Amino acid sequence: MKARPGALATAPGAGYPPPCFGALVTLSTTSGLRRSPLSGVLALLLAATLALLALGPAEAEAEARRQLSVQEQFELGRRYSKRGYHVRALEEFNRIRNNYRDDPYAVKAELAIADVYFDQAEWDQARLSYEDFLRMHPRHPELDYVVWRIGLTSLKKAAKIAARDQSWTLEAINAWTGFDRRFPDSVHKAEVTEKLTECTERLAKKELLIARFYAKRKAWRAVEGRARGVLAAYPESAHVVESMALLAVAYAHQGKADRSDEVLRRLAEADADAHKRAAAQVERARARAEG
Repeated sequence: MKARPGALATAPGAGYPPPCFGALVTLSTTSGLRRSPLSGVLALLLAATLALLALGPAEAEAEARRQLSVQEQFELGRRYSKRGYHVRALEEFNRIRNNYRDDPYAVKAELAIADVYFDQAEWDQARLSYEDFLRMHPRHPELDYVVWRIGLTSLKKAAKIAARDQSWTLEAINAWTGFDRRFPDSVHKAEVTEKLTECTERLAKKELLIARFYAKRKAWRAVEGRARGVLAAYPESAHVVESMALLAVAYAHQGKADRSDEVLRRLAEADADAHKRAAAQVERARARAEG
């Protein structure tokens, strides 16, 4: 289409350069006119503006980010994370960690990276990131939070059914053992104590299930080993009473009457009903042994 007289011809849909730019160029290049310092500055400013307008979306975003302080970049990453844009959040935090290594926000970014992995349920990657942070910053004021999260990533991977493999439950216990002594004022102390109890109950139940399994097969020496293990390792567990009963019966079947009686006395102090049932089983075991 033919351009309207007096209009500046531009590429279809471009929308720029602006008409004022053409006017300034005309003024600066017309013969017989002397270029003023002001016109030169304006020309440079307009040239820079046009260069920014010519940038693609990615380049424009990078240029805009360069105008942000490291704190503003960190807050941007946090906003991405809260809104569930985990990939964008990781990009921001990794950029801060790599480009501002001497800035305190680089340390904050390291911890934020681990948190993003945790929010994504990437338990292995989160645990490794928290452990790296623990090694790199052993005196960090948020160390209690880091240790709490390390144990939590292990517990998230642990089987909830006691009969299954409990390796990750053990990992969580190892991470949290001694937490109350290391961090007596931690806001996470109560939750760690609660989770530790959950873990130890699960392990005690697993040992008790194995003891029951051996009892059904009359493998009394194995029953003794498992039941004693519960009493030694988990003396506060809710499964102690049943373990004591099984231990008394296992001793009776092996002809260890004195030990069986001692366990029965302890059981009577702990639970009268359980003692009554176990005593009857012990008597039957001794009758079989004598017969």
